Amino acid sequence: MRPGLIIRLVVLALLVAFVVTPQTFAFVFQPLTKNGQPAIYTQNTLLTLTISHLAIVAAATVLATAIAVGLAVLVTRPFGAEFLPLSRSLANIGQTFPPVAVLALAVPVLGFGWQPTLVALFLYGLLPIFENALTGLTTLPPSVTEAARGVGMTDRQRLTQVELPLATSVILAGIRLSVVISVATATIGSTVAAWTLGEVIIAGLLSNNIAFIAQGGLVVGVMAVLIYDGLSAVERMLMRRTGQRRA
Repeated sequence: MRPGLIIRLVVLALLVAFVVTPQTFAFVFQPLTKNGQPAIYTQNTLLTLTISHLAIVAAATVLATAIAVGLAVLVTRPFGAEFLPLSRSLANIGQTFPPVAVLALAVPVLGFGWQPTLVALFLYGLLPIFENALTGLTTLPPSVTEAARGVGMTDRQRLTQVELPLATSVILAGIRLSVVISVATATIGSTVAAWTLGEVIIAGLLSNNIAFIAQGGLVVGVMAVLIYDGLSAVERMLMRRTGQRRA
């Protein structure tokens, strides 16, 4: 087993142990407190907040992937090529409006809770997935697509059996970027009463408790790194299977 993998597994084990039994690690954060402040956030359990945080990110990523890949497929077909500028404009909406602004606009319509956060993350994650899906579908080797036509594959068969499988690793790279951005951005959801790890950070800011800020930021940061590494490993595996090279 490679040393890098061992380190990642150890970090993952420590993260899970901290989220499940945070009081065990109170001594680590105690030096960051003052005037008898608690070292571990207990208003909500870290496990509950972490699961809710990841659930919102996962739901937003699934929705963004479905819409972004669907748009990419549409605009790479002859009948949908004219919709490329419109699709790009739609995908850019999330990057044009900051997530905080999206939350402010969504709360009057959806109310407080996880829904505005889901909308903000969904919009923010569209662009990287769409652009990567578009790149993956438009940079396929012409010889491959011609061979697929030569054996009599229909347009749908070429899409599902040739184009999408070959573009999967590139699409996954966009999903990886979108997920990492969403894991960090989801923390702002706590400003509209969503259960995310931002709750711990906000509590630390309000009470001037550096221990809370550190543990909330640490969990979010470690999760982002581990997810990035995990999806990168999957991407490399897919590229090896299809004989592609990573740019």
